[in-house]
Amino acid sequence: MALITAQSGLSRARRGVAPGGAGGPANRKSKLSAQTSRTFFWLLLPSVVLLVLIHGYPLIHAGVQATHDGSLIQTGNFVGGENFATVLSSPAFWKAAQFTLMFTIVGVFGSWLVGLGLALLLRTKIPAGGTFKVLLLLPWVVPIVVSSTAWNWLVATPDSLIPSLFRNLGLGTPLFLADPNLAAITVMVFKVWVSFPFMMMMISAALASVDTTVYEAASMDGATRWQQFSQITLPLIARSTYISWILMTIFCVNDFPTIYLLTGGGPVSATTSLVVLAYRTVFQDFATGPGVAIAFLMTMTLVVISVLLYRQIRKSSVE
Repeated sequence: MALITAQSGLSRARRGVAPGGAGGPANRKSKLSAQTSRTFFWLLLPSVVLLVLIHGYPLIHAGVQATHDGSLIQTGNFVGGENFATVLSSPAFWKAAQFTLMFTIVGVFGSWLVGLGLALLLRTKIPAGGTFKVLLLLPWVVPIVVSSTAWNWLVATPDSLIPSLFRNLGLGTPLFLADPNLAAITVMVFKVWVSFPFMMMMISAALASVDTTVYEAASMDGATRWQQFSQITLPLIARSTYISWILMTIFCVNDFPTIYLLTGGGPVSATTSLVVLAYRTVFQDFATGPGVAIAFLMTMTLVVISVLLYRQIRKSSVE
């Protein structure tokens, strides 16, 4: 009995526990935790202060402009929420919001579907798979100015390559950038074209972390290809999917060069998104207040969408 008591005491001593109880390690852990928290706080403080200074001042200044009737030079008089009321009652705003919604939906899910298909294809053994992957990255790597110039050369005029091809096939001469409906479709397709490599890389990275033995076990249990895709692949890459949707939504809503370089927002404002409308309002109409109000409404919408998708990320992580 004495031997057991001694061994127990030695064991407790090696663990740093006093004979009277287990208070020693807990106290030390709490002290270490407090010291670590204080260290992290002082290390993060300079970065947080710098971010607040860099982003906080422009945000506050933009808020001031959104509540005044000034210009790029003068702040003007305080008008409160009048600029927001003017924007929300403008038909041009709702037309731009409608196009932005369609542009975002097609840009996000169109590029995701194309990227998903190519990512699954690249998982199989195809000849020159590495070279094929590099070529698929070109639409994303090439500067948007070069890509938009190339697409203008392809579709801008009746004598461009693609309209000429349609005409030679007896399908008429479509005016891709002059017809409002065709211009909107062309811009959306162009967005998918320049965005699918990003989605492909995100999905490829997620698929690379999936253990192939899971599919082997599912095949042995008699699961079909579609069942493996819907019940294994999609749930396992759900977290990466939601992250890519958040990022692509932000990219689409804030995408100015893709639209402006290809169509300039025309014809007859058919491809004018909210960011293009905000640019025109501020820098062409010199109405700073309403233009900044449009930007604030865009930001609030993006925050709501990001929060909703972030909740889905947390759910997928828990599952």
